[in-house]
Amino acid sequence: MLSLSELKYIADAQSSYHILKPWWDVFWYYLTLIMLLVAVLSGALQLADTKILCCLPCKVEFNNRCVVPLDVLKLNSTPSDSLSHVTPPIRIQNDLHKQQYSYIDAVCYEKQLHWFAKFFPYLVLLHTLIFAACSNFWLHYPSTSSRIEHFVSILHKCFDSPWTTRALSETVAEQSVRDRKSRTLFSPSGLSTNTNTSKQSLLVGQASMESGLESSTSSVLDKKEGEQAKAIFEKVKRFRLHVEQKDVIYRVYMRQIIIKVVLFIIIIAYVPYFLTYITLEIDCLIDMQAFTGYKRYHCVYALAEIFQVLASFYVIMVLFYGLTSSYSLWWMLRSSLKEYSFEALREKSNYSDIPDVKNDFAFILHLADQYDPLYSKRFSIFLSEVSENKLKQINLNNEWTMERLKNKLVRNSQDKVELHLFMLSGLPDNIFELTEIEVLTLELIPEVKLPPSISTLVNLKELNIYHSSLLVDCPALNFLEENLKILRLKFTERGKIPRWIFHLKNLKELYLSGYIVSDTLSTLSPVQGPTQGFQDLKNLRTLYLKSTLSRIPQVVTDTLPALQKLSLDNEGNKLVVLNNLKKMINLKSLELINCDLERIPHAIFSLINLHELNLKENNLKTIEEIISFQHLQNLSCLKLWHNHIAYIPAQIGALSNLEQLYLDHNKIENMPLQLFLCTKLTHLDLSHNNLTFIPEEIQFLTNLLYFAVTDNYIEMLPNGLFQCKKLQTLLLGRNSLMTLPPLIGELTNLVQLELIGNHLEVLPPELEACLSLKRSCVLVEENLLDSLSPPTAERLQTCLDKC
Repeated sequence: MLSLSELKYIADAQSSYHILKPWWDVFWYYLTLIMLLVAVLSGALQLADTKILCCLPCKVEFNNRCVVPLDVLKLNSTPSDSLSHVTPPIRIQNDLHKQQYSYIDAVCYEKQLHWFAKFFPYLVLLHTLIFAACSNFWLHYPSTSSRIEHFVSILHKCFDSPWTTRALSETVAEQSVRDRKSRTLFSPSGLSTNTNTSKQSLLVGQASMESGLESSTSSVLDKKEGEQAKAIFEKVKRFRLHVEQKDVIYRVYMRQIIIKVVLFIIIIAYVPYFLTYITLEIDCLIDMQAFTGYKRYHCVYALAEIFQVLASFYVIMVLFYGLTSSYSLWWMLRSSLKEYSFEALREKSNYSDIPDVKNDFAFILHLADQYDPLYSKRFSIFLSEVSENKLKQINLNNEWTMERLKNKLVRNSQDKVELHLFMLSGLPDNIFELTEIEVLTLELIPEVKLPPSISTLVNLKELNIYHSSLLVDCPALNFLEENLKILRLKFTERGKIPRWIFHLKNLKELYLSGYIVSDTLSTLSPVQGPTQGFQDLKNLRTLYLKSTLSRIPQVVTDTLPALQKLSLDNEGNKLVVLNNLKKMINLKSLELINCDLERIPHAIFSLINLHELNLKENNLKTIEEIISFQHLQNLSCLKLWHNHIAYIPAQIGALSNLEQLYLDHNKIENMPLQLFLCTKLTHLDLSHNNLTFIPEEIQFLTNLLYFAVTDNYIEMLPNGLFQCKKLQTLLLGRNSLMTLPPLIGELTNLVQLELIGNHLEVLPPELEACLSLKRSCVLVEENLLDSLSPPTAERLQTCLDKC
């Protein structure tokens, strides 16, 4: 037996499907009940009546029919030939036994009663069951019932969600604001008043109404309700993706209506015809003289009258059922039920992005409209991306309070107040109250929209957008145009550079990284490109590109002649064409990183204002072209690190103005003596090479402040090294040094010393003379500190701990 809870569940499930049943489905339901009652009533009468047929023997037959014996007497006056047709029965006995009458009734019922009269209740029951099955088949067929059940479940949640009420309330409120605005602007009283006063009062009234609506609605939508609404949005997305692919529900519903119409035609075709065979009197001609002495009997069908009434009533019910089925079939054929448009709702509401749906999704909504259009209206709220974004914003504001955002504020390496937001659904509104923000970093945020309220961040100068999509309103763009100085954009998918970038007239540094550069920079030339482009960035001084390019984009060299720093990281792809670099005569810093260069490009030698050149992580094996750098009188920093350079050419001595030289991470084995002609050198880095000794001539580098030979094969240090009195950083780690000369004490300005990874056994006591070491770090094995005096060891240990 079913429990009460199970019965209640079944009843609730059936009642929940009512929203998908149009008026004709309801009409069919009641007609089916009535026809079922007709079948039950007629069947009950037939089963309850023990004497369905009452038969009497025919004693006198005339003209192949039964006649009354008195009528035979009247036939005496007829001619003899007529009397000859009257055959008197063979009389075995005058009265029959009761069992003989029962036998006659049963035989006549089986042999002479028409099949329609006998099976009428069962036919009605069969027809009714077929109609009922056709009406409910789509609700129980596996391919359709799961979709219908899912839709009904989501629809009820959409209908009852507080977010639906809020969204519709906002629509009504905005409509009233528009109506009020139109009445104010076009009323006679409004025309007679001062225009500025009217506009100001209108804006104040509208703002107060919107703020009141916002406060009232946000107060009723708590965090739990917001999460529930968010879950509904996800369910609607998945349901739409699943249901819009096929039209199974539509086809099943169509076929069951066609079956009903066909069944209606069959019933109307044969039932009225066979209804005439239900008669009260029945002539039963059966040769049973051996048992009864008679072969003709006159029978009466006891249920004939009531069956005729019930059958006529049933035909009327079927007629109504068939006409309704025909109407539903016409409705499905005349209407485009595989498409559902929210055009009317889009015009009336502020959710103009509600998409049209198709296939089974559209058909279900059409059925729901026949029940109540309000269901589709409420359901549409969860199809709108605008509505979803508003909900996300509310949930985001509830999650990211002012206190939590303040805890995210840090000071970066440049001593700027930075806020870094990672993997959020948007920007919390509370951000715009943190006026101390100088750097705003947004990473992995799918859709970011900068509202006009960003203008409150008066200290914002730097914006970093990493793997995020940013939309900027006009008021927000005006603010960025005036205040933003540094912009970093990083992309992982191919796309186009946002056009709003080219409105940032005060931008000084632009960093672009990702596939976007290789696809779009070549199409932004000033001749063929749009009206906005790099030529509008008049104040741009630094441009960083990280992508896979075959040449430096023409748009950079042609439209940014005033650029002072260009950095290009080609991610290991070969940079072939560099001739257009000659146009950038104002360039002061050039970085060609990871560009697979095998030789120093000749176009660089035309950049007479170049101060710094960085050719990091290329494929340079020889640098014989270095002699041409003597034409670059302003070149002071040369970075040829992370290459495959085997030797330093003697022409290096021609670079008399060179101040910084980075040749680390190469394959250099010797330092030419001409290197020490660059007497202005302050930074010299030869770490991670194959050096075995340091020439004594290093003493001529009297301005040297930084010297690094980490990770080489040096066994001893020349005395000339300690003549570089200005030396502040000395990195000698991971070599083969056996001893540290006592002359180390002459480097009184030394602030950083690296000795770790050598073969030293003791440290010279003269190291105590390097008093500046206490302000920096000493990298040395801990056991070597024991060789120093306790005060010196304690001081160096303190510096080591700080490192």
